[in-house]
Amino acid sequence: MSLTDRLAAASRTRPADPAAPPASDGATTANPPAKPESIAAGRRRAAVARSGHDPYKDLKRVVHARLVSTLGPTLYDAHLTQSDLEQQVRLALQTTLAEVDMPMSSADKSRISQEIADDILGYGPLEPLLRDPDLSEVMVNTFEDIYVERSGKLTKVDATFADEAHLRRTIDKIVSKIGRRVDETSPMVDARLPDGSRVNAIIPPLALDGSKLTIRKFSEDPYTVEDLIGFGTLSRASADLLEACVRGRLNILVSGGTGAGKTTTLNVLSSFIPDDERIVTIEDAAELRLVQDHVLRLESRPANIEGKGAVTIRDLVKNSLRMRPDRVVVGEIRDAAALDMLQAMNTGHDGSISTLHANTPRDALSRLETMVLMAGMDLPVRAIREQVASAVDLIIQQTRLKDGTRRITAITEIVGMEGDIITTQDVFLFDYAAGMNEQGKFKGGLESTGLRPRFLERLADHGVHLNPAVFTVGGAR
Repeated sequence: MSLTDRLAAASRTRPADPAAPPASDGATTANPPAKPESIAAGRRRAAVARSGHDPYKDLKRVVHARLVSTLGPTLYDAHLTQSDLEQQVRLALQTTLAEVDMPMSSADKSRISQEIADDILGYGPLEPLLRDPDLSEVMVNTFEDIYVERSGKLTKVDATFADEAHLRRTIDKIVSKIGRRVDETSPMVDARLPDGSRVNAIIPPLALDGSKLTIRKFSEDPYTVEDLIGFGTLSRASADLLEACVRGRLNILVSGGTGAGKTTTLNVLSSFIPDDERIVTIEDAAELRLVQDHVLRLESRPANIEGKGAVTIRDLVKNSLRMRPDRVVVGEIRDAAALDMLQAMNTGHDGSISTLHANTPRDALSRLETMVLMAGMDLPVRAIREQVASAVDLIIQQTRLKDGTRRITAITEIVGMEGDIITTQDVFLFDYAAGMNEQGKFKGGLESTGLRPRFLERLADHGVHLNPAVFTVGGAR
């Protein structure tokens, strides 16, 4: 028996629905009633909605293509302001949507219009996330798998890219604006958004499951020292100490793990530099936003497609010393540039500030020593340590605690050398012994150890004086 015969037999043997009207003599199974079909269609639409599939995906692709074709070179006209470009895009978008013969609600039309505008004018599905002031990080694992960090906790969001090609276009748009590139020959890139937010992208073949994009957002309004005190990152007394150390031209290193808030702290420390000083900043991707007028910003450059033209942090540190700087601020030391930075600190360029990755102040000294050895100079370890001990005055340790908060957990003075060992003393330490509250948040703060640092006389020589109460255990906060 054929499949058609079996279906016909099954329909003849199916029990009749007592509520259904009797079928006419001409009724056949080939022409079923319309009502069951509409119910099935509704169920399919509900299933599509539950699956997260966008029923307007193809429509958005068509409208997007028409819009790009209509506007053409206007999108890349350097003479147009951003507001004029936005106005033209939205006007053309309304016209294009009106020409599309597809019924949709006003809410759907508004949503589609916003999504396409975000895609053309900004970064597609990332735009709403980048506009959210409560988010500190956006992590794209695949084109349909996006996480964000909110209050130190990771959360998956519903936003997705249309496909891998859509994600790649967005990455290309980000990196091309600062003259960087990412392709199969150069599959990793560090970049930044116009507001200074840090961007890292890595694509296949290095990323096996599709392109990855990580954006560390920066606040539109840079954090001040008062903000950090309000967040509990540091105490009032420790903030007074750090301000005095910067104004007193001490050489400072900010140490910490990834995402601990080192760059934010570096930005706040830089705000203490007097307005009448000439500051040179050196970064891989320009993130620092100093408030002073006399700031010269330098940014490293990767090699071109032929492997030439690279300008490293080390090259920029060497060049900065010929620019008559009062201060040199390096976004991060991660290689042989450490040797040039130490030499700058030891040859009259005091008051320099930088960051590096390390878990403790002692680890920071060890990493600094290792990075100096990366310069390829055949220096004895003791000579390196003596240079570190004489160049670096203070290490600020920053930590992202398990409750998601970012805290300064130690302010450590470099005292000098005893034999072959660099000696240190902790001036402020985080009080872990205070425990945690019912919400899982640490109750402790940054407390003075009661030790008076030896650099107080150097600060006095620069006309900077500190209230002795700063170093009182449990004193001013």
